[in-house]
Amino acid sequence: MRTLAAWCYRHRFVTIGAWIIVLIALNGLHGAAGSAYSDNFKLPHTESFDAVRLLQRADPRASGETDQLVIAVASGKVTDPAVRARADTLFAKVARVPHVSSVVSPYTPQTSKQIAPGGRVAFADVTFDNAANRAQITPGAAQHFVKTVQAGSGAGVQFQVEGNIAQAGNPQRGNSSLLIGFVLAAIVLFVAFGSLTAMLLPLITAGISLGSGIAVVGLLSHAITIATFSDQLALLIGLGVGVDYALFIVTRYRQAVLRGESREEATVEALDTSGRAVLFAGMIVCIAMLGMFVLGVSFLYGVAIAATVTVAFTVVASLTLLPAMLAVLGRWVPRRSERRAVREGTYRHDDESPIWARWTGLMRRGPALFALVAALVMIVIAIPFFGMRLGSADAGTDQPSTTTRKAYDLLAQGFGPGYNGPLELVAKVDDRAQLGTVVKAERAVARTPGVVGSTSVRVLRGSTPGAPTVAIANVYPKGSPQAASTADLLDHIRGSVLPPVTKGTGVRVLVGGTTAIFEDFSHVLARKLPLFIGIVVVLSFLLLMAVFRSLVIPLTAAIMNMLSAGAAFGVLTAVFQHGIGASIIGLNTTGPIEAFLPVLLFPILFGLSMDYEVFLISRIYEEWHRRADNTEAVAHGLAATGRTITAAASIMVLVFGSFVLGGQWIIEMFGVGLAAAVLLDALIVRSVLVPSLMILLGDANWMIPAWLERILPRFNVEGSSGRHPVQTPPRSAPEPAAG
Repeated sequence: MRTLAAWCYRHRFVTIGAWIIVLIALNGLHGAAGSAYSDNFKLPHTESFDAVRLLQRADPRASGETDQLVIAVASGKVTDPAVRARADTLFAKVARVPHVSSVVSPYTPQTSKQIAPGGRVAFADVTFDNAANRAQITPGAAQHFVKTVQAGSGAGVQFQVEGNIAQAGNPQRGNSSLLIGFVLAAIVLFVAFGSLTAMLLPLITAGISLGSGIAVVGLLSHAITIATFSDQLALLIGLGVGVDYALFIVTRYRQAVLRGESREEATVEALDTSGRAVLFAGMIVCIAMLGMFVLGVSFLYGVAIAATVTVAFTVVASLTLLPAMLAVLGRWVPRRSERRAVREGTYRHDDESPIWARWTGLMRRGPALFALVAALVMIVIAIPFFGMRLGSADAGTDQPSTTTRKAYDLLAQGFGPGYNGPLELVAKVDDRAQLGTVVKAERAVARTPGVVGSTSVRVLRGSTPGAPTVAIANVYPKGSPQAASTADLLDHIRGSVLPPVTKGTGVRVLVGGTTAIFEDFSHVLARKLPLFIGIVVVLSFLLLMAVFRSLVIPLTAAIMNMLSAGAAFGVLTAVFQHGIGASIIGLNTTGPIEAFLPVLLFPILFGLSMDYEVFLISRIYEEWHRRADNTEAVAHGLAATGRTITAAASIMVLVFGSFVLGGQWIIEMFGVGLAAAVLLDALIVRSVLVPSLMILLGDANWMIPAWLERILPRFNVEGSSGRHPVQTPPRSAPEPAAG
């Protein structure tokens, strides 16, 4: 690490120039190729996936997404001749939109149920071909579809559209959130450093690494399936960790300069200490994210790769670009008064904050009480987590100004909320007898309590030789797609209603549709989540054990990180599921926690928590090597890092919190969850719980069996400067002795 730092420092312009070339080249390629993000759920061995596959085999043009084009009138009825003429004209235009395979009008005898009883609302089913599942419908194409529909509105008639394609066409406000995050991070950095240069260095480093990383993610979206929200999530994580990583290195550089070291020596020391911690922390985040591959859910692979690529770019930029920039701008990192003191030969003897020194003094007098109170606070905050309900939020959680939310509200008013997410009965039929069985099944389902409507069974004949003939019917629940009653109804239909009707007939009636797909997705992830958590925790435990040569420290770190994640999920459940404090962040509705959110959030939360753990413990580990006294090491380590960790956490909280303004339900959840996790982790866990427990445990923190010590690989995370024992300087000396 010292060699890398010295090379980048001495070849500053080559390093900076190389990064600028990489940034321009990658964004040029990305600009030319564009992105191909797509949400492609593939859940083999689930009933909803089997239904999709059966439709694809019968007719690929009828197996894509189905959106609902809603017609509503302020007065009169949708069947009035003038309204119908406008609707028919619009249907013809929509049918010509690329990838639209059919538009089922409500103005036929067979589809009259698509007109609400009051006659003020109706809907047409717009089915896309299978290209929707191959990511050929870009956000731009989805926006064109939405604009085509809305262009027909006017003169008391509304045309709105709701569904997954329309959802992709909703306007996004991620760029404004990113800008706000940068501004808030700049404010915190300026307050922390009191220097414009020190404020700019982390932001420039994070900006260049993010620009390069997101371009790579966009290019990768052509090769692998990457979810549509992945770029926003990658920005969210990359901006937070990128600024934080640079902050820790710049802080260590500044401390070394104020001790009287030359700028090159200070840069090398900063990379040799904090740089190692950054590398290790970034590795843990990447390992945690890539751990999602063990789930076997392909939808999450692209998300994991996107986050990993972004974090990797921030780490590499922190270890190469930042030292080169310190070589150019490092002289202005300290405040003006600090630069004057250095010129006059007045140096600092330590890196500790007086406020944090007094705080550690209080903990040393009563560590058990501090640990107990902190643990109780975290447990209380985590309590709502045990009532978390996984599912998928419907369009009722979209912003009121979006077409999907307007269509959702109109359908709910005209028909009921269940019409926003029908269940789909799908079955392969070989003869009239089997078709009769499907008709009986549809009637049995229609009589089930909780079902408010259904369509008659229609037959889809194979479009190619050998393709199966499929019978289809739509079933409309009473509750909304995200309601718990709808999930219960789905289980009841599959487990109790259909089996008696189809038993012994050779017919398998599958229950599919978007609502069923997301419910199956929830069940699959819920089953695999414990295995995933176990793998991430075990890998992190082994890494920390190898780095800090201890059994107790990685064990307490794993427990503390689990506690932080539980508290973050508790906050998420309280806000988004129960609505506690939801109005503060502008939410006007509640819903279940997205099924894939815990799987995505846990490795991120675990990785970010581990960041602070590594930065804190690596400094305590330095002090342990230098002082050979556990209590002194904890006290001095926290006093030296507490202010920096608090500043870093403040940046992350503000950056993550700014994404609540983006208007996307999923990104808002990520923002609140990550902001809550970082705030609680830095404020309670790292500042109170971990140090107080380490004081209580004493020298047991650093114990490890001799046989295990011999076989473990060695990682030097504290750098060579952390190995020197403390040497107290003479009273007359202007600065401490070397080391």
